[in-house]
Amino acid sequence: MNNKEKNIVPQLRFPEFVEDVEWNIDKFSSFIKLYRGSSPRPISQFLTKDENGVNWIKIGDTKNAVGFKISKVEEKITTEGSKKSRKVKKGELILANSMSYGATYELKIEGCIYDGWFVLREYEDSFDKQFLLQLLNSDFLQIQYKRLAAGGIVQNISSEIVYNTLLPKFSIKEQQKIAACLSSLDEVINAETEKLELLQDHKKGLLQHLFPQEGETQPKYRFPEFKNGGDWKEVALGDLVEIKGRIGYRGYTVKDIVKKGEGAITLSPSNFDDNGKLNFDKSTYISWDKYNESPEIMLEEGQTVLVKTASVGKSAYVENLPEKTTVNPQIVVLKPKKIQPKFLSYTIFHNYVQNQIRNTVGAGAIPNMSQASISKLKILLPPSKGEKEQQKIADCLSSVDNLIEAQSQKIEDLENHKKGLLQQLFPNINDVVV
Repeated sequence: MNNKEKNIVPQLRFPEFVEDVEWNIDKFSSFIKLYRGSSPRPISQFLTKDENGVNWIKIGDTKNAVGFKISKVEEKITTEGSKKSRKVKKGELILANSMSYGATYELKIEGCIYDGWFVLREYEDSFDKQFLLQLLNSDFLQIQYKRLAAGGIVQNISSEIVYNTLLPKFSIKEQQKIAACLSSLDEVINAETEKLELLQDHKKGLLQHLFPQEGETQPKYRFPEFKNGGDWKEVALGDLVEIKGRIGYRGYTVKDIVKKGEGAITLSPSNFDDNGKLNFDKSTYISWDKYNESPEIMLEEGQTVLVKTASVGKSAYVENLPEKTTVNPQIVVLKPKKIQPKFLSYTIFHNYVQNQIRNTVGAGAIPNMSQASISKLKILLPPSKGEKEQQKIADCLSSVDNLIEAQSQKIEDLENHKKGLLQQLFPNINDVVV
């Protein structure tokens, strides 16, 4: 990667800085020092449940980060262990060098980091911290990391790779202006994300109250017209649905996999999210010949799909199919016969069924459920002629799902808006590097 050795300006610049000098480009090593984390070994001897232990900050803790800020950890280490690690302070920036490498986070807590992190120091004379946090997570840096790390057997980045990336340097005042703009948008995104989480929690609560809990025969909440409807009954899933899958077929050959537009989507566990929805953004396609081999598992609206291998128990209601779709051998199709379709999907998602699945899954290295064991799963149904109650419950939960989907779309639109701003507020790396 070579520097064209020229100054640059971004597409979008705040008016008060238009007449300022152009941005200067130089290596990361010219502005910032990296210090690698370290781990006391064996780590198991230094982990502690003591609430007074030292925060042990791992890359896995980023799943709870909000706006690239880490506020809590899952584990702590002893004071003795912290002496064998690298201590970091609240407010410092840490950069992941493995797994989701290149992502940078601000610490809202103090603690210790292991060798999957670098801590960034001695940059204050060159960069505003909040601007630097935005810059390091932008495409300007992320593209450089990918290019420099390309070809490596292990997907990580060394200090040498980070030091050889290029950074734009310009006045602190302009940096602060950019950071304030992006941070205000982050605050809006975070607020909307909190609303989404509240809606998701509301749905979880409804699922708990609209279905009977284990050992009970009636739900905690029942719509007024069904209050005297009687006890719910256990029924085997196999008595309510047809269960279809690729029996005895273990996978596709290379010749079966085709490009988009040349065949049908084949669902895999990666198409399922954790909220009972299907995501078709990253789909695998199989040839029409392979698709047409199994008409019984060609998906139709109103069915439910259930993962039976690996991510066992994940399920989703089939709707809004973008193209002709089938399922791979890890998934079965539940075709409702004597149950309201959406009610079926929600009851499969409920803990009453999920707990049975967890108890049924074998103890092998790869969790697996047979179609016979799926057929024996017990479903709780309102009493005879309870189709109207099933429909009412399904409609209630669907209305919340619609709110969740609308809120998710709102957040996606905001994130796309921010991405567009970043592309204009930061230079294009291709204009800098040849």
